[in-house]
Amino acid sequence: MSLAWAQSPSHRRWLDAEFGRLLDFAAASAHPDGGFAWLDDQGVPDIGGPVQLWITSRMTHVFSLGHLVGRPGAGPMADHGVAALRGRFFDDAYGGWYTAVGTADASAARKGAYEHAFVLLAAASAVAAGRPGSGVLLDQALAVHEDHFWRPSDGLVVDVWDRTFTDLEPYRGVNANMHAVEAYLAAADVGDAPVWRERALRITERVVNVWARDNGWRIPEHFDESWQPRLDYNRDDPAHPFRPYGATIGHGLEWARLCLHLHGALGADAPTWLVPAAQDLFDVAVADGWCADGADGFVYTADWDGTPVVRSRLHWVVAEAIAAASALRQATGEDRFERRYRQWWDYAATHLLDHAGGSWWHELDTDNQPAATVWDGKPDVYHAAQATLLPRLPLAPTLAAGLSEGRLDAL
Repeated sequence: MSLAWAQSPSHRRWLDAEFGRLLDFAAASAHPDGGFAWLDDQGVPDIGGPVQLWITSRMTHVFSLGHLVGRPGAGPMADHGVAALRGRFFDDAYGGWYTAVGTADASAARKGAYEHAFVLLAAASAVAAGRPGSGVLLDQALAVHEDHFWRPSDGLVVDVWDRTFTDLEPYRGVNANMHAVEAYLAAADVGDAPVWRERALRITERVVNVWARDNGWRIPEHFDESWQPRLDYNRDDPAHPFRPYGATIGHGLEWARLCLHLHGALGADAPTWLVPAAQDLFDVAVADGWCADGADGFVYTADWDGTPVVRSRLHWVVAEAIAAASALRQATGEDRFERRYRQWWDYAATHLLDHAGGSWWHELDTDNQPAATVWDGKPDVYHAAQATLLPRLPLAPTLAAGLSEGRLDAL
């Protein structure tokens, strides 16, 4: 095959322009009271609605990346996010961060590992970007993960606490652990704390090398408090945005990429199973998800035999497919991953990029038309933005650390 797209100057310019277009869209989400608001299809912020911790953290991370690549105005936007995370979202009485602010909903006071993983990622990226106050935020986030979420006896993180960190839900989930791996690798890179890299490996060993391997590379997502899989969980609510029933196609792709980042981070100490496991996760997710019902696009979820369940096409799955294909091309040199990378960027450009309203359509129906069954609006640009940067960086260190070390386009 000819030169990989990620090494082509013209493709790199296209990726850079797309990253800038996403940042321009996301800038409208800055909430006047702090944090980042949910955006509708036209990029109008929901100022009167609750401000979500996961969105604020993701946007703080993305704007930190924007600052690191030299986008004027991105640094102050990252500062806006850091200030909200140190201010209105932080629970001074009990520690940790509220799930949402600007709402009277009691569930907003819960403390979830999923959201707290993004706080840690945001803090690590802001530290790499040299943003004021980010060091304190990173120390706070690491302490909360250490004290409340990381369970050494399990080698995993627990999921959802009440506000006081007294009552723990019996539910255990892999989604929170996946994003903990991402955040722990980032924290290890900026904080010179290899223990978090070791914890990322322990999580990945359990999720990938045991549960996924033993289940035909379809990852069980939901568990009880003894870490026994609940394969029927949410069968009656299969399109849940965070806890869907069955195998989540995008998570198979995302875990494949994380295995490769972990392999790169560990260097000579990396287990030999990480790269083959990444390929197996990728191959099964693609076989189950891509064009699974005869039309272009990835279905959202599949049953445990690979049959499509929720056939909506979500933008983040394509973004993760692009990033995983690029990472596997880099790790293995195999041309088949380059072909997939090009195919999925073509799909994104044809169906997902919204040049009229901005950003990417977050959900398409089975005819690849905009839909809102799982998601409404365009709440954040995290997955799409990362898809424009990851192909231009080595597998290690993590995104923000790699940008801060000048590794962009240094492949």
